[in-house]
This record gives sequence, C-alpha cells and structure tokens, in this order.
Amino acid sequence: MNLRYFKNIVPASALMLTVGLSSCTKDLDVTPIDPSTEMEVSETGLYAKCYANMALAGNGGANGDCDIDGLDGGTTGFVRQLWNANELVTDEAICAWGDPGIPGFNFNQWDAAHPMLMGFYYRLYAGINYCNHYLSVCAGMDAAREAEVRFLRAMYYYHLMDCYGNVPFALELSAKSPEQIQRANLFAWIESELKDCINNMQAPVARKSSDAGYGRADQDAANLLLARMYLNAEVYTGTARWADAKTYAEKVINGPHKLWTTRVGNWSAYQMLFMGDNGENGASVEAILPLLQDGVTTTSWGTTLFLMASCWKSDMDEDSNYNTSEFWAGNRARSQLIAKFFPNNDAPAVNITDMAAAAGDDRALFYGKDRELVVSTPSEYTSGYAVGKYRNSYSTGSTGHNSQFPDADYFLMRSAEAYLIAAEADARLNGGTTSATGAGYINALRQRANTNTLSQYTLDQILDERARELYYEGFRRTDLIRYGYFGGANSGKYLWDWKGGAQNGASFPEWRNLYAIPAEDVNANPNLTQNTGY
Repeated sequence: MNLRYFKNIVPASALMLTVGLSSCTKDLDVTPIDPSTEMEVSETGLYAKCYANMALAGNGGANGDCDIDGLDGGTTGFVRQLWNANELVTDEAICAWGDPGIPGFNFNQWDAAHPMLMGFYYRLYAGINYCNHYLSVCAGMDAAREAEVRFLRAMYYYHLMDCYGNVPFALELSAKSPEQIQRANLFAWIESELKDCINNMQAPVARKSSDAGYGRADQDAANLLLARMYLNAEVYTGTARWADAKTYAEKVINGPHKLWTTRVGNWSAYQMLFMGDNGENGASVEAILPLLQDGVTTTSWGTTLFLMASCWKSDMDEDSNYNTSEFWAGNRARSQLIAKFFPNNDAPAVNITDMAAAAGDDRALFYGKDRELVVSTPSEYTSGYAVGKYRNSYSTGSTGHNSQFPDADYFLMRSAEAYLIAAEADARLNGGTTSATGAGYINALRQRANTNTLSQYTLDQILDERARELYYEGFRRTDLIRYGYFGGANSGKYLWDWKGGAQNGASFPEWRNLYAIPAEDVNANPNLTQNTGY
C-alpha cells in the first residue's frame, strides 16, 4: 500500500513503512494477535487497508499486485467498477471500447459471468474481509477507528445491497460458506450498524489534505449514507422512508461540510471539485469522504485516472492543461445527458468553456467539436459529446506531481448529494412538488452553477437536477430505478440512445434492476440462490 494512506489516515506518530499485516503496531504495549495464525498484526496497516481498498488495486501501486486473484487492478478497481455499474448502463454514458463486459453494460445485456461486475463484487467483499479482520483482532484499541471500520464495512454492504440484492453476509472471517441475507434484512442491519457506530466516529470537520484526518470518514459520512438509504428504502424494503431521508440529509446540510462556491481564475467552483488540487484549493470543504490519490505516492488505473483518461482525447483543451499524458478516448455522453442542459437538442459543437457558457450552467462540461450529438455508432468515440468533468489541471496553474498519474482525490461523498436528497424527500412528502425549503436546496446548487432558479420543482425536475449535478459520479442507475425508469413495466416511458440494445432505446425487464451474483460464487456456495432472470 502506498504511503499517502498512512500519512493522511493515521497520525504521523504512527507512520510505518510496512504494509498489510506486518508485525509493527500502533501501540507497542498492546500488540494485536491474529488467533488464526498466532501472528502479530499491524493495527495501523490493517486500518489503512480498509480505506485503501477503495482507491488502490493492491499494495504495489498501479503496476503492482492486485488484491483480487485472477483479475487485474483495472477490472477490480472500486471507483472504476462503481462507475461502470451505475453510469454505463444509463442515459449518462456509453463506451467505445470492446473490452469484455463493456458492450453488455452499453446495451443492458449483462449476465452472471460479466467480468467487471464480478470484479466489483469481489472488490466489495475484499473490503468487508479487511474490515472483519480489523474488527476481530484490533477491537478495543481505538474507539474512533473501530467505528470508522464498522462504517466502511456497512458502506461496502450498502453497495452490495444496491447492486446485487440478496447477498452473502458475514461479520467475521471464516472458512465456512456465508449465509445469504435478504435485501430488506441487510438494509435493517446497515441502518442499525450505522446508528450504533456513529457516535464514536469523528465529529464532522471540513478539511484540506494538509489537515490531520483528511480522508477519514466522520459522522456526516454515516448521516449521508443513512439519508441515501432512506431515499431508496422503498426499493430495498418495500416501505418508503422519505421523512427519515430528509432528516438525515439536513443533518449534513446544517453541518460544516458546506458547498464550495468560490471561483478561482477561469475555473468555476464546480470544476474545482474535480481537479488535481481539489484537496488543497478549498473545494474539499464539500468533501465528506475523499479517496486519496497522488501521482507519485498513490497510483491507480481504476480511480481518478480512469475518470479522466477514459473520457478525454488530447485535442479537447486548447491550453493543453492536462497534467497527465493518458488519453484513452472511450467514455462519452449519451444525448439524453446533454439534453438536461440543452432541452431543445441544440447543444453547439464547441469546446468545454463555450459549452458551459451556451448552457448558462457551469456544470455543462462537455466538448462537441467534430462530434455527433446523438450516439449513432457506439464503438466510435466521436459519436457522442465528450465529458470534461474530471481533469488533473491545477487551479493555480501548477504542474502535477507526475506526468501520467493524477493528484485529484475522488470525492466519494460530498455534501451536494444531501441537498438533492432533502429536496426530493421534501417533494415526495409534499405531494410531488417541493416546498419553499426544498426548492431552496435545489437553488443553492443552481446558484453555485450560475444558472437560473425556480420557486418550486417537480419530482422529474429534481431527477434532471440530480443528473446535472451528479453526472458521472455513480448515482444514475439507482436514481432511475427509484423513479421506475430503468427496467420494468414503466421503463418504456423513458428511453435513451441504445437502451436495451436498440438505437432509439427499448425497455427491458425489471429483473435487470439487480445484477447477477457471479456464477462462480453461486456454484461455490450452496447457501446462495441466484437472482431472478439469471
């Protein structure tokens, strides 16, 4: 594991040069012993590993080993596959590559042997195993860190619940095959676990990368995850929890993680959230859980480099202000995402700066020169407008730490999501249209984007606003399912380019709202029943 996770996640006094399960410990007077091996365990190393699982493939950087046997670091990258599973299958993104699994995402035609969904599944369980290991051998050493690891384990289970439904469930390391837990029961466990551990987590503080504790989950991370769960509770359990969603979202809104609203030079406040110096430029006031990246000390093919390189071609910035040499030219927008900013389908064929100006919205970070607006050829990168949301440029104009790998941290959780959750919950409690309070939450985001505001918003307007604010951040599949627009009887009401494999879009069955549990896991564990349809 690279050192940035030790330098930021653990105190400098506990910094170690060893990784994983080494014999060096946080407190030499209290050395945790793994009873299964009777070996000493590094509390700090195992604690950092619980976090680093989301940002690194293994212990050796981008070109080193991968923690998941039989798959490479890119295929198992947490952010990369969270993104693929929740963006490529929707109206927001499509990929030109022919890598195994990509066409299945593009056309909503995956199966139980899908390699990238398998990589995501096993990455999540790797994280759970690290957390279970920490909690079994390091219990009682540090109450705050123990609570954070419980939060991380609950978050890993949240993503499994959201994507795969009824999944294997274990709270300790064991050679026995885990039992399968029903989705509603897993929801109840995650809810209880978060509420039980939150008081021992750090109090919420807005931090920069130079501040102690930057990158650690605080109480607002638990509040936001609860708000997110409650927003989707009807999908997960059959019972709506709108009031709870609003309550927990407002805990975040009223806390210290404020929206970043300051423009620096030619960079809008919104752009600064996704840049190479986002941990230092002030935008991290909005970051509730940043995943640490650095072009020298923490490198990965599956985190912010993926979000930049897969979307960019070198001709998209007249200033060539990239701070990376990687241009993979694969992912771009489906026309329905562009239509959120240009509802008359008249988006101009211009560069990113001019596109945002034409949209009258700082968030319209698209490149349309020499491109088709509507995706006619999925395998052609220029068929569809490019997305320039993530970049390794520095707001100061400085050069990055490395010419290849980015320094931009990935804000896995940021407070803008809480504003959108509170607004939607408010509208659902108010008969489908926001009250003045709910509208105010949407307007705070729109004011930050320097666009017009309204006195009230309908549910469909809020869904569109979620696309404008959160596109390419891994939320869209879950949003479309909640609204009934993904798979199922109502899915034909909202079509997008190549939905269901048809150029003009086609509905697909509701059972595709869940991904398959990997076939090899079902075959290996007699306690598992495959999801319907697979």
